[in-house]
Amino acid sequence: MDISVDTGLLLAGILFLLGLFGVLMRRNLIFMLLSVEIMMNAAALAFVVGGAKWKNVDGQVMVLFILAVAAAEVAVGLALVIQMYKQFKTVDVKKMRKLKDE
Repeated sequence: MDISVDTGLLLAGILFLLGLFGVLMRRNLIFMLLSVEIMMNAAALAFVVGGAKWKNVDGQVMVLFILAVAAAEVAVGLALVIQMYKQFKTVDVKKMRKLKDE
């Protein structure tokens, strides 16, 4: 089953916008990390679609780099979330800002 380049890039754009909306609208740090992961996967999809259009494997190589960065981001991000929860007893960004100002 072949998917056209326009359809693949449209799907990548929609996924990226959903991730961006999640980062901007959510207050929970875990959901924010999840939204960043969705944005990274959208970029990976765009690279794969572009590589398939020009019959080049460079897009797939970039996906490997994106996966490595995503794995590192998850490890560091979750470690920070755990430390913030231990310190502030919440993962809500707005509550942490209020605690910082006090």
